[in-house]
Amino acid sequence: MTIEVVRIDRKGRLLIPKKLREKAGIEEGGLVRLRAEEGRVIVEPVESVADKYFGAFKVERWPDDLDEFLIGMMKEC
Repeated sequence: MTIEVVRIDRKGRLLIPKKLREKAGIEEGGLVRLRAEEGRVIVEPVESVADKYFGAFKVERWPDDLDEFLIGMMKEC
């Protein structure tokens, strides 16, 4: 288990150290899911839908950012 101590800034942001990001599979620009559970905040990487289905479908034109498109669609529901 890797344990790191980081400081939360005024805007509530924190920096996840590179070792932990690599170990958890969190990449720059990637999405993470946050949830509060028993006084803890759990951070989990979200698999890119674009990467998961790349090449699985034949389409004439994909949106420029498939993940952003799908997130927008889910927010509208």
